[in-house]
Amino acid sequence: MRAALDGVQRAYFNCPVADGLVEAAVMFAQAAKEQKLELIVNMSHFQSRPVARSKTTQNHWLAEQVFDWSGVPTTHLRPTVFAQRLLYISGFIRNGRYAMPFNRDSRVAPIAGRDVALTAAKIFASPEKHAGQTYRLTGPVEYSHQELAAEVCRVLGKDLPFEQITVSTFLESIGLLNDTAKLKHFEAMIIDQQEGLLAGVSDAAPNITGQPLVTVEEFINENRSAFGLGPAKSAS
Repeated sequence: MRAALDGVQRAYFNCPVADGLVEAAVMFAQAAKEQKLELIVNMSHFQSRPVARSKTTQNHWLAEQVFDWSGVPTTHLRPTVFAQRLLYISGFIRNGRYAMPFNRDSRVAPIAGRDVALTAAKIFASPEKHAGQTYRLTGPVEYSHQELAAEVCRVLGKDLPFEQITVSTFLESIGLLNDTAKLKHFEAMIIDQQEGLLAGVSDAAPNITGQPLVTVEEFINENRSAFGLGPAKSAS
């Protein structure tokens, strides 16, 4: 880690849903402190909190504390569910199904990965403005999962009624059936969403980037090939 940060002034910390997050944060923070970094941008969880149902989410909160204790200026990003999760079920959609492990009435405002990346880039460009801040990032529109399925249907021109599947079936469909960390995290997320912990819309990302956020329609049209369709027809 020391070698990786040698000569670096600002750095981004992002750890997947896996074991070892807190240890990774400690090593990253120590190396950043030794190198006297100007800023760390840390990607956490939307529902980050000290007593979390998901061990991964709790570990993200602990990682936030590690970076704050380190004394290295840090900005915490807490994004909601990524729009890219729709790509996880592209195989289902190609076969006429919209299948997710979440409750149909739970609400989220999915955000495109590039909007999170642009937000981080803008923060890196003005570290003095954003150091010490925590931002919750969402997409522009909140949906229930049933409403989100309907929007996907509308854009793709397909009839895809919402179908709730088990977490195991979902993970098996994306080749991660034996990933215990993700299994436990998704099971916890189902309850978090039912309790409204991922509901709501934030204007933090567009305020920081100065640009409108990617809509679900735009995201789908940018990835139509993944859903087995050709390019969208342009208006004449």
